[in-house]
Amino acid sequence: MDSERTIVKAGIIGGGAAGLAAAYELGLRGHHAEVFEGAPFLGGQASTFPVNGVPLERGYHHLFRSDAAMIDLMGELGLSHRLKWIDSNVGYYARGRLWKFTSPFDLLRFRPIPFADRIRLGLVTLGLQRRKEWASLEQTTATEWMRKNAGDRAYDAIFEPMLRGKFGRYHDQITMAWLWNKFALRTASRGKGLTGKFKEQLAYPTGSFGEIFDVLGERVREQGGEVHISSGVRRVIVEDGRARGLEVSVDGGEPERREYDQVLSTTPSYIFPRLVDLPEEYLGRLTDKVYLAAVLVILVMNRSLSPHYWTYVGDRSLPFLGIIEHTNFIPPEHYGGVHIAYLTNYLERDDPLYQMTPEELYREYVPHLQKINPAFDESWVVEYHHHKVDAAQPIVTQGYSDRIPDHRTPIPGLYLANTTQIYPEDRGTNYSVRMGRQVAALMDEDSRG
Repeated sequence: MDSERTIVKAGIIGGGAAGLAAAYELGLRGHHAEVFEGAPFLGGQASTFPVNGVPLERGYHHLFRSDAAMIDLMGELGLSHRLKWIDSNVGYYARGRLWKFTSPFDLLRFRPIPFADRIRLGLVTLGLQRRKEWASLEQTTATEWMRKNAGDRAYDAIFEPMLRGKFGRYHDQITMAWLWNKFALRTASRGKGLTGKFKEQLAYPTGSFGEIFDVLGERVREQGGEVHISSGVRRVIVEDGRARGLEVSVDGGEPERREYDQVLSTTPSYIFPRLVDLPEEYLGRLTDKVYLAAVLVILVMNRSLSPHYWTYVGDRSLPFLGIIEHTNFIPPEHYGGVHIAYLTNYLERDDPLYQMTPEELYREYVPHLQKINPAFDESWVVEYHHHKVDAAQPIVTQGYSDRIPDHRTPIPGLYLANTTQIYPEDRGTNYSVRMGRQVAALMDEDSRG
């Protein structure tokens, strides 16, 4: 069978998790991959910038116990020793105070909802964690399902603020299959035994996620592939009904044609049609996708803001969705003694918060930090950073699985792998790596005729 295989040359648009994983997998299968990344760095949404000379992700990242694709990849790259596991520490801000929100016992003490509703929610949570099947949940919204099963008071206190913060005006349209996956993921990340099953564990690569993708890029080069940064793709070349190559500008140079047997795009769905003309039916599966942007203000402080790693903000009078205090996960000493907290939001591009300058957004957020910690003073802030990721969160509504575009496009030799195709799981580096390798396997299969 191997003697019948054709060694293909593949052009890959995007040097994020999916694109690099696909290139690596193609190399393992004996093919040649060439990656083009428009940014001056690899890693996409998991890329980094320096804080006190130490790389930090532009957007918060961690791994769950169930993130086998990333954990396995780190093993293949010789980076397993970099993974640091900790017990998760979650807080919830509601009714003017922080509540610990990590274990079932914390739920029993969560007074923003009546005790009977806490018991009811605990039973609903247990049922969702044990549930294996999600397809029957897809045609109902998370709002409808949780109101019916957990009750209005639990929904209004916990899930409505979470969904509204995550999805904005689409919050009451999100499929229950998405929320089910959140419960299933938390279960898979808990330990074993009576004590362990109440403790969720998370991991972080102490060299940063950026290190993983830099090493992965080097591995692709060692396989004989090529990885270009600061290199934009202008269009996919289609001739005789088949993808034949790419028009690229390598290192910002003049546009040139490069020929490939196969082309993989990892661009967002609204970008892909700008690169190639697509049949109407497939195009419709792209243009009906809506994304929200992740907007982050990263505080670098001389002391800690809260005792929690992850704090959900259940009070929508605060202008941000959550606080992820990274140095309650990786110690401040790793970053030269400073404390780092992400203030996160998911926004539409026309949202006033999205339109603000970094200084304006920082000024909008700072007065609310005393609600999280009454002792907070702006003098704690040594510096701050501002980052936007425009295609961060796809909107997943009822019947979403029927509208997912296939990885094999209608144009032979042309493939697509982006976050709108990750479902019912939420987007993340683990699933992007898994998807990239799966699409590479499809490309390998097609190369055999």
